[in-house]
Amino acid sequence: MTEPRESPLYDPGAPFPIPEGYASGSRLERVLRAGRFAVTAELNPLDSADLREVYDRAVVLSEVADAINASGANTHMSSVGICALLTRAGYSTVMQISCRDRNRIAIQGDVLGAAAMGVRNILCLTGDGVQAGDQPGAKPVFDLDSTSLLATIRTMRDDRRFLSGRAITVPPRVLLGAAENPFAPPYNFRPLRLAKKIAAGAQFIQTQYCYDIPLLERFMARVRDMGLHEKAFILVGVAPLASARTAKWMRSNVPGVHIPDDVIARLESAANQKAEGKALCVDLIQRIRAIPGVAGIHMMAYRQEELVSDIVQASGALAGRRPSQNPGARPVHDPSIRRTAS
Repeated sequence: MTEPRESPLYDPGAPFPIPEGYASGSRLERVLRAGRFAVTAELNPLDSADLREVYDRAVVLSEVADAINASGANTHMSSVGICALLTRAGYSTVMQISCRDRNRIAIQGDVLGAAAMGVRNILCLTGDGVQAGDQPGAKPVFDLDSTSLLATIRTMRDDRRFLSGRAITVPPRVLLGAAENPFAPPYNFRPLRLAKKIAAGAQFIQTQYCYDIPLLERFMARVRDMGLHEKAFILVGVAPLASARTAKWMRSNVPGVHIPDDVIARLESAANQKAEGKALCVDLIQRIRAIPGVAGIHMMAYRQEELVSDIVQASGALAGRRPSQNPGARPVHDPSIRRTAS
């Protein structure tokens, strides 16, 4: 199979061969279907319009990530904007769409626009309530939820039509993803909800932060019993904790985050809590890799991007391979773009 060009200024709209049975032919899909342990990483959202800030953060993650997620619950540079910049610079991206923020008309337009710019992976989210963000007075949309969003984009891709029934001449070739949280009650419901998302079109799953391996093992046992691991790729969320204080704050203030007492105790007893948080993350990845049915990890290191490469390399998650990006190479900026004083 001919690989897509991945030089810094390749044309993201240029077609490349999509193997039979593949939804997108993206770097992430090819890694997953090859049976390699995949690594995705979250790019912390930016309060800026400077493309150089996007590239500065992405280049650190690209040393180990097969795809980079662009996300954010507060007001930041949009996911589609970040993905457009990164795709133009040769990175593999995962665009996140939240039903909280747009109606079905805007979402379908965003999907076509993103696909035209070279985005090959989309994560479909219902989205937290606006009260979880920095503008609680905003009006939420929720025209769709994550399950109906998955079905909508699958219809666009596979049936070549919008929800209205109008034909699409060239469909978006994208790999569809969804989120799941095995660490929040009701635990028995989580695999059932996952099954609904997979039936709607989810092909890969990124989970909430994992700090409780026994809970993950029980979830994955049920996933295997239902055969869901054969229908979608499960990527488990991991993140370094900067301190016990950070862990306590996350447990109390971030919806859906579960951090056991023994994890906090481990950090509190450490002389260097940040280093211990890094070591804890390495340990978690190694234990996650040993669980049958897990296809990879999703790194979420809020304001700690500099730790991602060291953690992934130390964990052995790449298993003798490396991502497609040239580690440490800074993307070549589009010469047509110039900073101005205005």
